[in-house]
Amino acid sequence: MNSFSAKNFFDLSDIYFADLFKDKENVWEVFNNLEEYIREQFKSGKIKSNYKNRNDVYIGEGTVVHETAEITGPAIIGKNCMISHGAFLRGACLFADNAKAGHAVEVKDSIFLNGSIAGHFNYVGNSIIGNKVNLSAGSILANYRLDKKPVSVSSGKEKYQTGLRKLGAIIGDGSNVGVNSVLNPGTILGKSTIVYPLISVTGTHQENEIIKN
Repeated sequence: MNSFSAKNFFDLSDIYFADLFKDKENVWEVFNNLEEYIREQFKSGKIKSNYKNRNDVYIGEGTVVHETAEITGPAIIGKNCMISHGAFLRGACLFADNAKAGHAVEVKDSIFLNGSIAGHFNYVGNSIIGNKVNLSAGSILANYRLDKKPVSVSSGKEKYQTGLRKLGAIIGDGSNVGVNSVLNPGTILGKSTIVYPLISVTGTHQENEIIKN
């Protein structure tokens, strides 16, 4: 893949926070200012917190947050989303519309675009989930290297240094990740990629790939 620009992975035409991606040469650069961006929305008065006693969490119209879920913020959750039983959203989280964090799903410092689902027992760390992506039960988006070095992104023989201590996966629109698969730190999936169950995935994958082993 010659370019890691957001436009190669996502349709941002109907995303209310599309300006977050503006002028980012590499899509993972959004993590350099994700928390600052969310806090600025509250500070500027564009939105007002409306979740429990938090001053930095906004829940959009039609969104359901189960009473056993927890959102620590800063976070902005769009319209008609579902934050289900036992879900835990921590750190800087942005959800577009019609997205879901299901039962016992943990999301940290991550972005969900329109209609994307983490259904059950998932961990999503420092990742961007494209439009209409499905993370099947138990799939994990790991964000931290065992050797504690900064995360790099590999594409063919090229290696790109992100400068980030924590980076999970970038998943293009329309992709599906199978049950109990693991996307290792710095994994990049193009649009409409399919990951089979029980697969450990690394590196960069083009759109429409089917990853079996």
